[in-house]
Amino acid sequence: MAVYTDVTADELQAYLGDYDLGDLLSYKGIAEGVENSNFLLHTTRGHFILTLYEKRVAAGDLPFFIGLMEHLAARGLTCPQPVKTRAGTALGRLAGRPSAIVTFLDGMWVRRPTVAHCHALGGALAAMHLAGLDFSMQRRNSLSVDGWRPLFETARARADEVTPGLADSIEAALTTLESGWPTELPHGVIHADLFPDNVFFLGDRVSGLIDFYFACTDTLAYDVAICLNAWCFEADGAYNVTKGRALLDGYERVRPLSAPERAALPVLCRGAALRFLLTRLVDWFAVPAGALVRRKDPLEYYRKLRFHQTIDGARDYGIEAAC
Repeated sequence: MAVYTDVTADELQAYLGDYDLGDLLSYKGIAEGVENSNFLLHTTRGHFILTLYEKRVAAGDLPFFIGLMEHLAARGLTCPQPVKTRAGTALGRLAGRPSAIVTFLDGMWVRRPTVAHCHALGGALAAMHLAGLDFSMQRRNSLSVDGWRPLFETARARADEVTPGLADSIEAALTTLESGWPTELPHGVIHADLFPDNVFFLGDRVSGLIDFYFACTDTLAYDVAICLNAWCFEADGAYNVTKGRALLDGYERVRPLSAPERAALPVLCRGAALRFLLTRLVDWFAVPAGALVRRKDPLEYYRKLRFHQTIDGARDYGIEAAC
């Protein structure tokens, strides 16, 4: 979450006139994240999240995201639900941007996930994958392997400003992944951005998943790789195999990984690390002045990529102990 586009109180009051949400008491921008403009609304009917869709979110994809959240909730997963206008529409337009309001979830995200959090996250991810298997809509993952080179080209010329030799390292990793990316693994709906700030907890229990605006149809085990990257590395850059084992065990208790999926984990983890390295690199140079956004360090994912390049088998992630 972030704020690129400001909204005036008068604009917001007029916008809320189409909803049955009571009177606006207050609103504030949310700085976390880097993709859309988000605001916490407080009305006489409760708290809600207003999102203005920016940058990588195409207006044509919004029905997929809205439909997916409704589909998952109907199957028992806790995730934000679109708030519809009196006319029954979930999508609108505010300050020149496509927009939507969703319900606010109880809980909070954890800044330092424990082993218990990782285990619970694994189970929640697997449950989401199973719940999405019969979702009828599909959305191509524009940030999968065939989208990484165009991203790289937008930042290649300045990559070495972040650290010397970064451009050559990315080129080598990208070439390897383009020629060896697995394409025959089980597919379905993936979240594709399930970082700790997109998972709410009450104690050690997952209370909800949020921010489905990168969700798409792709390899299920790739979502696992994204989570291993996001949840199982410590602040000093070291991979915590105990957390990895817990995440994988939580996942496999709900949806066991196949042998080909386990074998592909090292490649999928390299790809996940490269994907976030590239988007962070692009955003590092593209965040506009004055935006309420916390830029994320591309080098964090460069270090993770280098770690994954040393891994030969899934056992190094804790998978054998999870089976």
